[in-house]
Amino acid sequence: MSDDENVLEMDSGPDSDPEAETELEGTEELVYAQEFLPTYQVIEEGEAVAPVVKVEFNGLTDSLFFNDGKRRIDFVLVYEDEDKKDFEKRHTFQRRKRRREYFEASLVKMGMELEAAASVVDEKVLFVKVHMPWDVLCTYAEVLHIKLPIQPNDLTSKSSPFNWFTKHFYPSQDLIKEEVDYFTAPFAKDRLEYFYIKDQDQFFTPAMRSRMAYYILSRAPYEVRRHVKKFGISKLLDGGVYKAAYPLHDCRFNVKSMDEDCPNERYLLYKEWAHPKSFYKMQPLDLIRNYYGEKIGIYFAWLGFYTGMLAFAAVVGLGCFIYGYKTQDTSTWSKEVCDPRIGGSIVMCPQCDRECTYWRLNSTCESSKKLCIFDNFGTLVFAVFMSIWVTLFLEFWKRYQAELEYEWDTVEFLEQEEQPRPEYEAKCVHERINPITKAKEMVPFTSCGKCIRLSFGIGTVLFWILLIVASVVGVIVYRLAVFFAFSAKLRQDLKELEPFREYVTPQMATSVTASIISFVIIMFLNYVYERVAIWITDFELPRTKTEYENSLTLKMFLFQFVNYYSSCFYIAFFKGKVVGFPGQPVYWLGKYRNEECDPGGCLIELTTQLTVIMGGKAIWNNIQEVLLPWMKNMIFRYCSSSGRSEKPIPRWEQDYQLQPVGKLGLFYEYLEMVIQFGFVTLFVASFPLAPLLALINNLFEIRVDAWKTTTQFRRVVPEKAQDIGAWQPILQGVAILAVVTNAMIIAFTSDMIPRLVYYWSFSVSDGEGNGMHTMAGYINNTLSIFDIEDFSEKSRPLNMPYWFHNGTTCRYRDFRHPPGHPKQYEFSVYYWHVIAAKLAFIIVVEHIVYLTKFVLAYVIPDVPVTVKEQIKREKYLTQVILHEASLHLVTKHMKPVADKILKHAAGQDETETDLDLDLDLHL
Repeated sequence: MSDDENVLEMDSGPDSDPEAETELEGTEELVYAQEFLPTYQVIEEGEAVAPVVKVEFNGLTDSLFFNDGKRRIDFVLVYEDEDKKDFEKRHTFQRRKRRREYFEASLVKMGMELEAAASVVDEKVLFVKVHMPWDVLCTYAEVLHIKLPIQPNDLTSKSSPFNWFTKHFYPSQDLIKEEVDYFTAPFAKDRLEYFYIKDQDQFFTPAMRSRMAYYILSRAPYEVRRHVKKFGISKLLDGGVYKAAYPLHDCRFNVKSMDEDCPNERYLLYKEWAHPKSFYKMQPLDLIRNYYGEKIGIYFAWLGFYTGMLAFAAVVGLGCFIYGYKTQDTSTWSKEVCDPRIGGSIVMCPQCDRECTYWRLNSTCESSKKLCIFDNFGTLVFAVFMSIWVTLFLEFWKRYQAELEYEWDTVEFLEQEEQPRPEYEAKCVHERINPITKAKEMVPFTSCGKCIRLSFGIGTVLFWILLIVASVVGVIVYRLAVFFAFSAKLRQDLKELEPFREYVTPQMATSVTASIISFVIIMFLNYVYERVAIWITDFELPRTKTEYENSLTLKMFLFQFVNYYSSCFYIAFFKGKVVGFPGQPVYWLGKYRNEECDPGGCLIELTTQLTVIMGGKAIWNNIQEVLLPWMKNMIFRYCSSSGRSEKPIPRWEQDYQLQPVGKLGLFYEYLEMVIQFGFVTLFVASFPLAPLLALINNLFEIRVDAWKTTTQFRRVVPEKAQDIGAWQPILQGVAILAVVTNAMIIAFTSDMIPRLVYYWSFSVSDGEGNGMHTMAGYINNTLSIFDIEDFSEKSRPLNMPYWFHNGTTCRYRDFRHPPGHPKQYEFSVYYWHVIAAKLAFIIVVEHIVYLTKFVLAYVIPDVPVTVKEQIKREKYLTQVILHEASLHLVTKHMKPVADKILKHAAGQDETETDLDLDLDLHL
């Protein structure tokens, strides 16, 4: 018979027909492993379950306890009373009621204590308060390998010599006391006397209690029907059985609790962290970790560290920008473009077929000056600096992360400490032999099934990436089509707005509108793909939550990488690179003439694209993060009438009025920052102000995230996390790619290499007899000559300006031989010199930077020496405790046996003595 008769199953929907659901047949019952859920007890099918006791609200709005004032509330469940529904609809809710009552009975059987209270605002709503007794806490602290204090840390820490200055940028120590540092060890019930327990009620922090409560809630069954068991608070929430489930905030964010024993951590976080007036202060990371858990703490630690490192890059980038701005009027090539005798006498060829006409080079004077701001030797220095900066950022973050891992007890946070996801456990119907332990274990699919799921996921991701590429091609076609229209009509439409004619060129108008359209497409595809990526990851069924998040992270980043950066890569490395020459242009799809760069070069267009996407993304994210939660809370309070109620509202109901935390938690926050990190590093050679804009955005981002987390959202369920997960290798990959992209931008997108080649190989003497090279004549040297008689009928301009009726030639950007030359319109020697110089530049710069990165990564240790010493000390103490506990256990078990042996030996000695005496008397 089959091995999967009784199966733990996650419910597929809120109101599915029980007759239509599939049932697996067999004989062997599958239940939780005892080490995962030791208090699990089965409620037999048909067994009566008692409802939770309901009590009246006692009027204590700041209370975090049951009505008896002793049992702490560790979690809150919210539901609507089915008996108070409309009569004609009531029967549809009875199934939900049965599931809820069974679920609550399961919790009670597993050792948890419940108490229900009606809402003071809406009589239909009820709140179930959950409490974990001491014995249950100890049981699951051991199951979850929670590390707890064994003795105070006796290793002295070195204080910084700059404390006299930096103390002004830290939260007030009068409000947020410095925590006592302890050595810790994984909790074990049989070694309770070795742990540092001052107060039993305070030994487990509220964050630990909530984490353990959620562990049980996510695995407690809510329905048993024949051979199928269904379980998990997540599906009860999705199915509408419960409206919400959350741990409690300890007080209001802007008012201290009236309870003297309340730590008021939320109030302290708001006052010293989330309030706008604290923008200049360092983050209270230990308090954040204690209140929200390590996962939230490590995010804010990373964000703060990244923002601090951005300050150095922003200063250097701003210096490069100022240098470019100051030298734009003294640039030789910019002067030549703007000079009426040089730029004004150079007639440029049309940049599109028929509709475009001839134009003078000095019409691009302003864009040429703007280009000099970003395309100068300072940019080269800044690009190399940023490559080194990225390495330092990642290496120093590893060191800082190692310190946090030790301080927050996540150094030995191994995979076996993280329990499987309930969704994974629910599908475990196949048996296999564990390759490590050689024991039997249950898995959700065979090796072939896993391969099919992964292949399907990879195929779907590739399809969506190709969809993005198709959208980029669509934007390119838009550029080509609209450029013709702008070239024909834009100048005439702006003839009355004379000041704007110098700035609004056809190329600039095309670039800006295409950037806006590209941004809209990016945001739309993001919205759709997020849901597709979540569905694919759910289908793959990763084992642990960390594996789930890493899989989703990789899918989302691959998509976002192509989505956000594809247009930038096109402008930087493809636009204007294969255009042919005026007599023989290259066409897309045989119809659209390939797009040329702005007369000032593609670099200024890349800068425009980065500015639009970075700026638009920052504005959109702030709207989503600030306005939407605030407006939702306002609407909820208005609709529920709680805002107009004069009744005292209990703590649990105040939290219910806040926004729920999303299922993916910090995923979108990380994604936003990593995408920004890509903009800051990958294309920084074209936009030195990117680090400064990112720094300003992040200073707001930290406080905005802190504000919304503290004031607008319910308290998140605390989670353990050792590091930033899959984002770390993604950052390293971006850092490696940034070296290549910046080197290629300088080589192929900017004009720096052609200038250097001209300066050292083709420039003329300065005329003063000292043999010095000069940039004079550079513009004329970079423009090739074209005979207008060689235009094809397809590309010959329809209109000709009045000042060009006697012209015979025009100029275009390229290095080709002039008409009449034996190799007319073929590439000249100058072109091959420039190509060789560009390739040599890329190879040399890459090798130098990569060598520097390798040396820095080798020299800077990932873990500080002091942290290594503390880790060794803690391991030693843990081993001593384990040894003493083992000796104590052996002594405890062997003492009765030893006493019996000694007693028996003593009896034998007495017998032998008596025999000796009798023998002596007899003799």
